[in-house]
Amino acid sequence: MNSGWQYRAASTVGVALLTAAAVVIVNSGTVQSWLGMMPVLSRLPPDPPGGSEYLIEVGLTVLAVTGALLPLYKPRPRRILDIVMSAHKRVFAAVFALATIGYFDYTYKLPRLTLVAATPILLVILPTWLVWLRRPETDSQRTIIVGDDFEQIASITQESNLSLLGYLCPTPTLAVSSGSEVSKRGSETSVVSDGGYEAIGIDRLGGLSRLEETLIEYDIDTVVLAFAETDRAEFFGALDRCYDHGIRVKMHQACADTVLTATAEPEGPLVDVAIEPWDIQEYVLKRVFDMVFAASGLFVLTPVIVVIAVAIKLDSLGPVLYQQDRTATFGETFPIYKFRSMIPDAEAETGVKLSEEDTGGIDPRVTRVGRFLRATHLDEIPQLWSILRGDMSVVGPRPERPEIDMEIQTTEVDWSKRWFIKPGLTGLAQINDATGHEPQVKLRYDIQYVREQSFIYDMKIVIRQIWIVILDAVSVVLGRSREDSDD
Repeated sequence: MNSGWQYRAASTVGVALLTAAAVVIVNSGTVQSWLGMMPVLSRLPPDPPGGSEYLIEVGLTVLAVTGALLPLYKPRPRRILDIVMSAHKRVFAAVFALATIGYFDYTYKLPRLTLVAATPILLVILPTWLVWLRRPETDSQRTIIVGDDFEQIASITQESNLSLLGYLCPTPTLAVSSGSEVSKRGSETSVVSDGGYEAIGIDRLGGLSRLEETLIEYDIDTVVLAFAETDRAEFFGALDRCYDHGIRVKMHQACADTVLTATAEPEGPLVDVAIEPWDIQEYVLKRVFDMVFAASGLFVLTPVIVVIAVAIKLDSLGPVLYQQDRTATFGETFPIYKFRSMIPDAEAETGVKLSEEDTGGIDPRVTRVGRFLRATHLDEIPQLWSILRGDMSVVGPRPERPEIDMEIQTTEVDWSKRWFIKPGLTGLAQINDATGHEPQVKLRYDIQYVREQSFIYDMKIVIRQIWIVILDAVSVVLGRSREDSDD
């Protein structure tokens, strides 16, 4: 059994045993008597279970807590504070689940006194156990290189001082550049450059499809990614597998322009990749919120949608909805829908210069109803359908048109970093009034969100956006802009 699986086993078994011990201790006669003398807890009737019911309740508690802490069993290097905060959040989630079970099913509920008393114990002993078990980042020794750019692989091999066991690459022989070639000599791979051989000295362990198998077989601590394109699914697939196995990810700093890396100055040629996917609980919570938000919004706003559709048809000829292609994750595209706020085929004469929401000022192409819809953000309502479909999220970098993305990329080399996560209806840039007119400002906010994203962070952005929409709607009713009302 490699150390990664040993860590998983030790952390899982430890959490289960400590949880069971906490329930057993709290249900002991001495502790129950002591708890009965406390001012608040004395109001909760002591109800220590017995027999098979006792075993069921202990097992149910162990199952709930152990399952809630599932993401923490990965041997991923973490800061102590991150471990403590994450463990606390998941303990509270487990306690809430146990309380819910008790509310709906009296037979298997954990007594309220036991639940209340066991919670602070779990909040102390479980983070302590996980911190004690954590793998120090300095222990990362066993390293492989994974990628499809052999020139990067050769450069990393020569410049890094890591303990390299080998590399994973699609084919054993790849062209490095014009005038250079790669040859295979037994177990040693060499680069032919300018007529001379430059030995790499590490073995090819297989293709990219063997990544997960190799991580387990060789008990890998660190993976260095060497992909020619870092904004594609292959790169993020390898990154996600590494994080799933609790493995630190690095890449050469010369090739890290399009990847979020650690802010600290690198000590060598390699830098740590600073993008970490949401754990499964956060991801599910975000997706559930997206679906509930979108479905509720479409349901509640149905009368408004009908009124808007009728107003658009009465105001001008043409369809009610306006469709555009927007850039999604990894640079892919998806259709986005908005209520039409311009005359039909408005861009046929003027060309594509700005995305529709960025067309500001007095634009003769914008209809009377369209000006009202834009001022109140009501033209964005159909995008709730894109959220429900899964093309968008409620919070994320605002998707731009592919043509605009390509234009901005020519001046902003970091622009594709926005594609690392699903685009959103609103985002940090939107609540700070940053648009495509200011790509540098917008990019700064979007990257800040990519770095700091969390469900709590999303809720703060949503609340602030709702407040902005309310202010804009009030300003329209009062006949003045939000900027004027702020003055």
